[in-house]
Amino acid sequence: MSSDPWGRVDETGTVYVRTAEGEKVVGSWQAGTPEEALAYFERKYEGLVVEIGLLERRVRTTDLSAKDAQTAIEHLRAQVEEHHAVGDLDALRVRLDKLVADVDARREERKAQKAKQADEARTAKETLVAEAEELAQSDQWRSAGERLRALVDAWKGLPRLDRKSDDELWHRFSHARSAFSKRRKAHFAALDAQREDARKVKERLVAEAESLSKSTDWGPTAARYRELMADWKAAGRAQREAEDDLWNRFRGAQDVFFAARSEVFAERDAEQVENLKLKEELAEEAEKLVPVTDLKAARAAFRSINERWEAIGHVPRDARGRVEGRMHAVERAIQEAEEGEWRRTNPEARARAAGLTGQLQAAVDKLRAEIDAARAAGNNAKADKLARELEGRQALLDQALKGLEEFGG
Repeated sequence: MSSDPWGRVDETGTVYVRTAEGEKVVGSWQAGTPEEALAYFERKYEGLVVEIGLLERRVRTTDLSAKDAQTAIEHLRAQVEEHHAVGDLDALRVRLDKLVADVDARREERKAQKAKQADEARTAKETLVAEAEELAQSDQWRSAGERLRALVDAWKGLPRLDRKSDDELWHRFSHARSAFSKRRKAHFAALDAQREDARKVKERLVAEAESLSKSTDWGPTAARYRELMADWKAAGRAQREAEDDLWNRFRGAQDVFFAARSEVFAERDAEQVENLKLKEELAEEAEKLVPVTDLKAARAAFRSINERWEAIGHVPRDARGRVEGRMHAVERAIQEAEEGEWRRTNPEARARAAGLTGQLQAAVDKLRAEIDAARAAGNNAKADKLARELEGRQALLDQALKGLEEFGG
């Protein structure tokens, strides 16, 4: 008889394995020695150890389904229970029990993970639906349309929910897209109608612009072209092809008119530039009369210069104020000299100024005397009041004296 820690072979060739429940018959061996029998069934045991190890690794590291794992465990457990191997079968049972627990844990973990993914998918789809419903009210047709298409792609990338929930959310999502498409279609239909109306209006504007292109009535025609341009802008845009063609015709008609006007105005401008040179020379001649020393001679010279000035035609508009301002400055200087001369030679005005000055001087002298008397009597309140009155009279007197000086003393 032969034995080892986990099994033995009796004298009849029967092989036994030792377990916690006692010895179990493994099989019968008649082909060789007892040692060979034990070695054979120990290799059977090692095979089970390898298979269990591989299954443990698959459960731990792969996506092996719980169902497939359970089937494999039951297959291995059946082999262990058949006792056709010599080794620590109880240890294999423990490992298989542990595998069952691991598979159950993985099943619960995957169940929880699936529930979490479902919640996340639901939240994601609800978010997509909410954004789609908001975009359904947008008037940003291009950007909103592009975003809705992106939302559809995002929806396709999400896992399905339970049928009822998924159908409900998809119905809302689809309805939002349809509402947006309907509004956009209506908008562009209205826009097409507006563009057709704009085309008809612009056809009329082009016809009038072309009829005016040969006009030589420069001012009124230019004004009418400005009105036509305002009407053109107010009409809105026609369809792109029609818009471009109509604009080219409209602009071409204006170009014909304004080119002809520019040619005429260029000749006129050249003449006005020459007129400006002549008027600048006269302004320089007039400025030599200032300061006025001989009023009579200055007046006569300025009259002669002004007559020559009036005989010259228009100057460029942007220079008109500057050159005319120089002449007006000389004219004001002569007028001021005339006014000064009149004041100096008007005895009546001088007498009135002298009389007023005398009255004011007497009033000032009187007030000063009254102030001195009030202070001498200790009546400072009265003195202060009179002093304030004196300030006003003194200011009037100073002004009158200055006016009197203009009369020559």
